[in-house]
Order: sequence, then C-alpha cells, then structure tokens
Amino acid sequence: MSHALALSALVLLGAAQLHAQSVPPPAPLVTVPVLEHAVAKGDVLGAADFTTQEVSAAAARGMPRLEDVTGKEALRALAAGAIVRSSDVIRQQLVRRGEPVTIALRDGGLSITAQGRALSSGAAGDFVRVVSLSTNHTLDGVVEGTGAIRVSAK
Repeated sequence: MSHALALSALVLLGAAQLHAQSVPPPAPLVTVPVLEHAVAKGDVLGAADFTTQEVSAAAARGMPRLEDVTGKEALRALAAGAIVRSSDVIRQQLVRRGEPVTIALRDGGLSITAQGRALSSGAAGDFVRVVSLSTNHTLDGVVEGTGAIRVSAK
C-alpha cells in the first residue's frame, strides 16, 4: 500500500470517528403535564385543563407537580401546550383590588358587618387593606372567603 493511500485511509477513518463522536446521543424524554388549551389570566387551573406530552428531561427540570398547580390561578395568559411553572400561578385570589367586599367584625357574641372596597388583592388568610364605604376609614383585615374580610377589634 502506498504512503498516500494509507494516509488517505487514516484521514477518512479519523474523520468518520470524529463525526461519530460529535453526534450527541438522543436526549432522554419524560412525560409531563402540559396545558390542553389556552388559559386566560385569572382562570383557576384544574386537572381537566392538562394533558400529557413527552419533553426532554432538561425542559422538565424544576417543573412543579400537577397537584402543585391545580387549584391555583393563572398569573398571566398561558398558551396551549405550555408547561406551567410555579412563577405562572398564584394562590386563588378571593378578594380583588377595587371590588366590593363584606367587612366583618366579630368579638364574642357581637357581630358587625359593613360594606367596603378592597384596596389590595388576596388569597385566603392573606392580610389586605379595605376601606369602609360607610365611614371612609381604611382598615386592615384577613381574607376569609370570596369577598369576605374579617377585621379585629382594637
């Protein structure tokens, strides 16, 4: 075999090995829940809003479990097929800024209610500011339910 032919064979063999080494192995796939349809800001997510899809393990890294996002409210509009991240959802807001609320003060057997307007939004157990429509005083209270704020006697 001539030196030129042997050299050519080595170059081709080396190029083939280099090419074989540069092709990465296929990324492992995992099955994850993704949104079945588009979701608007403020929509509460349920299990029926999701379907499964295979994505790369890298794309699924840090993804919350399905039970961690169901029952939560979308913080922004989300597209169909999107993987929902923790930063995309918040606890369901039971009181929204600017909306009417019922303010309740309970102390022993005494119970007083008044109408008010929320100055901030909040989920169950959150502290929010409200203004009483009858006195125009600003109060701090705890969200008890949808449109319901509990204030304490001072």
